[in-house]
Amino acid sequence: MNASRLNDFLALSCAHPHYLAPFNETLPDGTQIQVWNTGVVCIEPPAPANLDLVLSCGIHGNETAPIELCTRLLNDIVNGRLRCQQRLLLIFGNLSAINLNVREVKTNLNRLFSGAHGLKEHIKVQVQAGRAADGQDTESDRAAWLEHYVTRFYQKRKHHNIERRHYDLHTAIRASQYPQFAIYPFTHGAPYHTRELAFLCHSDVNTILLAHGPTTTFSYFSAHHFGAHAFTVELGKVHPFGENDASQVAALEHNLAQLLQKPDWQPPQLNVAHMRVFQVCQEVIKQSEQFCFHFSDDVANFSTFSPGTLLAEDGDWQWRVGEKPQAIVFPNAKVALQQRAALMVEVTELKGNMLV
Repeated sequence: MNASRLNDFLALSCAHPHYLAPFNETLPDGTQIQVWNTGVVCIEPPAPANLDLVLSCGIHGNETAPIELCTRLLNDIVNGRLRCQQRLLLIFGNLSAINLNVREVKTNLNRLFSGAHGLKEHIKVQVQAGRAADGQDTESDRAAWLEHYVTRFYQKRKHHNIERRHYDLHTAIRASQYPQFAIYPFTHGAPYHTRELAFLCHSDVNTILLAHGPTTTFSYFSAHHFGAHAFTVELGKVHPFGENDASQVAALEHNLAQLLQKPDWQPPQLNVAHMRVFQVCQEVIKQSEQFCFHFSDDVANFSTFSPGTLLAEDGDWQWRVGEKPQAIVFPNAKVALQQRAALMVEVTELKGNMLV
């Protein structure tokens, strides 16, 4: 692949949405690089092993560290430094927000999956008409297309021995007591997977938040609809492009490369004592523009509040800490009405039949 083509290949601009969609390239080892749409890249080795891996980033446009991480992996594959042995779908999510260096343009893209975009039939019509690069002016359009591409990727191989994973990579708006943590999507009563937790812990992501119900996030979409081992992974705090410390994500980046190039690679056995596990105990939903928190704007994720503390008010609504200490995650008073303004969590344990 020549330098000009590589620059086209890595471009994220959506000023001309038809520019990159679609084209194919073949690497010297026979690996097919397929750009299904701008920011949606499928990598298909000639004889892939049994993992179908989705890596997504930029679902919020200003979360730059994951975008840089995924770009480095892509560069290494394209330039032959990383010989990919697994099928890989790389997704750079909210292109308009990435270009504007904002979290979102109109709507939180990570609240629009599992059909919440409301555009399923609209997208079906476009796909049937062969217009695979149209209709990306809004986050709702983009969510519908991303669902379509993940479905296309996973459904190509339906054999019982094919493993599906999806790591949706993010960075948080604010600092955190535990800078790197992962949200384990709601399992509907199924046990949690020891090997997946081992991978995260070995990647320096040893704080796990167990989701308490179905959501419209990207990771839950893959987990619920395709049985993928999926996680929302937070990799520190938001910084501008070029100001991220790559060493902070080096363990995860190394392990992702191991997964891709060594089909037999496994992380070390999980030591549960090295994990911090939290469960949700209450959800704070913004009801009106009167909503306000009763703590400072610089409170870090996982900051702990004592029992009875008043956390937030919204007209006649109040949220207080219960009988045990609770920590706060993702506080954001600027969310849209009826969206989650914060999660309150408490320490829990994974043991016995909760793990498989």
